[in-house]
Amino acid sequence: MNLRRHLFACIALLLTAGTAAAQSQGGDWVSYRDAYRKMVVFEKYGKAKNLIQHQLQVVPRDRTGTLDGLQLTLVGSATRLDLPLDSTGRAVFPLQKAAYDDNAVLTLNRKAGLYQFQPRVSIQVQPDGLYEAADLRAACEQVLAYERYLNRALAGKRCVGVRFAFAKGAGDPGVRLRKGDSPALPASDGAAFAGDVAEGFRVVDYRFGDNAAQIVTRSVPLAISALYE
Repeated sequence: MNLRRHLFACIALLLTAGTAAAQSQGGDWVSYRDAYRKMVVFEKYGKAKNLIQHQLQVVPRDRTGTLDGLQLTLVGSATRLDLPLDSTGRAVFPLQKAAYDDNAVLTLNRKAGLYQFQPRVSIQVQPDGLYEAADLRAACEQVLAYERYLNRALAGKRCVGVRFAFAKGAGDPGVRLRKGDSPALPASDGAAFAGDVAEGFRVVDYRFGDNAAQIVTRSVPLAISALYE
């Protein structure tokens, strides 16, 4: 029993040392508590949100930054959890009270000061590539309603469409209105989300108002974001 307690004490000491080392590097870590407080707002939000999702996003602060090879890890005295990032820098954020109480930190394998950590609301992707136009409009309204809840400056904005984002080298995304022989909607290079500096995506904007009942995509998008003006 004494040996077991000694081993547990050594493990706890090593984890604590890892957290202290991360925090001592000034700028290479972000407080989990700070991120937790921002992320939990969505969980407590009481209005409709069934068509949207909320994630933590890590994005470069300028165009010299890259997401290639970027790794995000949650580290605490009793916690070590890798948080996989998708191609847009988003991760499913774990709401762990134990990590909060432990004052854990979010670390990157690069200088955290080169990146921005932010909550990101997006529209849920359908694996079959088929979207009801009415659902896309409703999802855009849900995103905008939540953003207005956080920022009153958006009170005068209105939903005008959605953006489908694909990998830049994915070829023709094949986003079409599902009516007759409608041609594919035009694609261009740009950012998955308005305002992001990372523009290495193939994007297709679908704007409301053409009376389409359904939209179909040839491949599954990396992300769908709301467009409002």
